[in-house]
Amino acid sequence: MRMLIAAATVVLSAISLPSWAATPIETRQVQFKAGESASTVKSSLKGYQTIDYKLRARAGQTMNVSLKTSNESNNFNVLPPGSKDVAIFNGSTSGREWSDALPADGEYTVRLYLERSAARRNETASFTLTIGITGAAAKASAKPAEEKAAASQAGVKKFNATGRIPCAQSKGQPTAPCDFGVQRAGSTATVMVTRPDGRKRAIFFENGKAIGADISQADGNVAFRSRKQSDLYFIEVGDERYEIPEAVVAGG
Repeated sequence: MRMLIAAATVVLSAISLPSWAATPIETRQVQFKAGESASTVKSSLKGYQTIDYKLRARAGQTMNVSLKTSNESNNFNVLPPGSKDVAIFNGSTSGREWSDALPADGEYTVRLYLERSAARRNETASFTLTIGITGAAAKASAKPAEEKAAASQAGVKKFNATGRIPCAQSKGQPTAPCDFGVQRAGSTATVMVTRPDGRKRAIFFENGKAIGADISQADGNVAFRSRKQSDLYFIEVGDERYEIPEAVVAGG
């Protein structure tokens, strides 16, 4: 599970936005009681309501998140420091349990929401959310001061490799070269692709298998599909298409 991703660029235009885009996000701060490493909250949300639970953590610590809910369309995403809507974990494709080591210092966000179809029906979800932080922070390395400063920027992590892959953003559109950067960590990798409209799409891999993408409410109810032919991954996120060589994911 997953890596750190820079926040996607949002381009505003004169076209009217869907109703969920105008719904403000409610922010709640997560507090741990003295001597405890986890916090549990019970609450509810309705329709297009979105709640951000925020807490600070250090690189090297492990975050654990668990969601129990009365509504199967109620999920959570985890956003890294500096991100507005690009997640390192997406519950709509990966479930309601998440645990992973954190890649950077800063404020993390656990975002709760209803899937768009349920929100449109103004459904309600009663939930119990548990968030925990365990382990010690990573030790500082003996890097030059200027390199430390660059590495400490929230939401920034160097790519292991960059280049171009074929991608298409719309149905029926032919593929064209799209810039990408890949971050590898053990058995996992994240490929960040810049789409033709300038926005970014993160595609997640684990143990050589494509397991999901950073699908958000803005994407609607899109499906993630993947297949592999020889040494090439064919990825679909709704109408978007990506062709990713195995060497991009595995390195070497």
